[in-house]
Amino acid sequence: MQLVIATYRGHESDYDAIEKSVETLLKENQSLRGNLSALSQAFDGQKRLFEIVLNDLPLGLSVFDADQRLTLYNSRFHQLFGLTPEDIAAGATITDLLEKMRGRESTVSPGGRRAHRPASAKAGSSRIRRREWQMNDGRIIQSVVTVLSDGSNIAIHADITEDRKAAERITYLAHHDLLTDLPNRIYFREQVDATLAERKPDEQIALIHLNLDRFKSINNTIGVSVGDKILQQVAGRIRTSAGSENTLARLGSDEFAILQTGNRQPRSATALADRIRRALSEPFLHGEKRVELSVSMGIAIAPRDGEETDILLKNAGVALLHAKADGRKRERFFTSEMEAQMQLRHALEADLRAAVEKGEFELHYQPLYDLSKQQICGFEALIRWNHPIRGRVSPMDFIPLAEEVGLIVDIGRWVLRQACSDAAQWPEDIKVAVNVSAIQFSGSDLMQDVSEALAAAALLPSRLELEITESVLMENLSEVLPILHALKERGIRISMDDFGTGYSSLSYLSSFPFDKIKIDKSFVNDIVDNKEAHAIMRAIILLGDALGMRVTVEGVETAAQLGLLECEECDEIQGYHISPPRPVRDVPHLLSMPPKSDGNFS
Repeated sequence: MQLVIATYRGHESDYDAIEKSVETLLKENQSLRGNLSALSQAFDGQKRLFEIVLNDLPLGLSVFDADQRLTLYNSRFHQLFGLTPEDIAAGATITDLLEKMRGRESTVSPGGRRAHRPASAKAGSSRIRRREWQMNDGRIIQSVVTVLSDGSNIAIHADITEDRKAAERITYLAHHDLLTDLPNRIYFREQVDATLAERKPDEQIALIHLNLDRFKSINNTIGVSVGDKILQQVAGRIRTSAGSENTLARLGSDEFAILQTGNRQPRSATALADRIRRALSEPFLHGEKRVELSVSMGIAIAPRDGEETDILLKNAGVALLHAKADGRKRERFFTSEMEAQMQLRHALEADLRAAVEKGEFELHYQPLYDLSKQQICGFEALIRWNHPIRGRVSPMDFIPLAEEVGLIVDIGRWVLRQACSDAAQWPEDIKVAVNVSAIQFSGSDLMQDVSEALAAAALLPSRLELEITESVLMENLSEVLPILHALKERGIRISMDDFGTGYSSLSYLSSFPFDKIKIDKSFVNDIVDNKEAHAIMRAIILLGDALGMRVTVEGVETAAQLGLLECEECDEIQGYHISPPRPVRDVPHLLSMPPKSDGNFS
């Protein structure tokens, strides 16, 4: 017993240690249970968050193992490909899904590569591939697949239908005209480049450059919005005439171009030009508006007129300029002579610019003769160009060129100043008439130019008469009228020149109170022998009288014409029968000479 007691007492301390250890283990176990519970809850939370993120992704997600079996996916995945939850049960293979997919893989990618050989890129030990799917409902699905080293893959899938449509629309707009929906200049050049590159040795290609005649003036008259609708109709008629076998483009504004292939040139191009002309000859209607148009065309044929796009376009443009210069409403084929003439034109333009800088111009003056007073009442200033080498250059040659290249503004400003300066030296009852171009209304401050010219010469505004043609009003009526009213308020007289040569002169007489109308000389030629011409002249004179406007008849060359106009009580005449244009030094002599019985000062 003592031995037992002694043994117990010897191990009593061990029992205490064991009890303490047990208590510690129990506490640690309880702590671990708490940690495990917290971890479990956190894991559940992460799992729920993962499921939310996975299924709310706007992109589809799929994961396939090395055996190409589906192991993970989200709801967007089966929505994109039209698969049901049963179709994508765990373990479904790629082959199974392809058979059930409501679409097919695209055979050609946007860049032109075949889809069964997709673009790929290495990323570390993985490869990235892109594939596209054309769904039965018209959608386009793009997949970016990351293939891992063990053969498994992770893919994201996106609906790119709208992006693709937007990209295609941007590409389309970059190559087409918004107003007419025709190919634009960029696309047309690409087509010409490609056609010339693929041209067979015996093949001929025609390039037709079209331009509507005076459309800018018509557009300004009828309004831009109506003009745009007319252009759409024009494009439709040209498209029908050209046919689907030819390439039609709008180069800009009222310019079009056609690329025609075939071996029957120039016959085919001529036939096409005739069809277009007939198609555009029919009036265009917009509501109650009736618009009549004509077209000029320039034609260049490859390889005869060039085998490069730039050369062919340039030569067609040169031919178009000649068609315009020859009276419009026609086509012209390019010739080598045209090129030589263009070179001469460029040389003339260079000389004209130099003439502006060097002051090679002078003014001649043609008398305006008052029939009731039987005396000169004024002079019209007419510009002359004395070239040091060319000699006298006709205004018919350089004025249109000056208007085209913008030099008419500087020339017109000089004419105003010089005419006012010359007139200041004449008697106070003698006026001076100056022609004003349409370009001067839009390309300069005409009101300021006139004011400065009058101020520099100390000339009364009532002694200055500005002559404008109908084209001035046609260019931009809304812009021109305020300027004309401002000039008239200053006391400057406004005259309509070449009355009767335009198609709407009468309508413009009601839009502005002109002081005078000048009847074009083409109406004077036959008034003595032709009853109809005489009747027209009488009607215009009566019209001017009824409207309170003086009437001047230009181009009077015979005593018989003068006598007839006296009987009709015309206000003024102008022409070679009175006197041709004379240098300014002859004006005092003309004013001092009494006229002969027939009014001739010569």
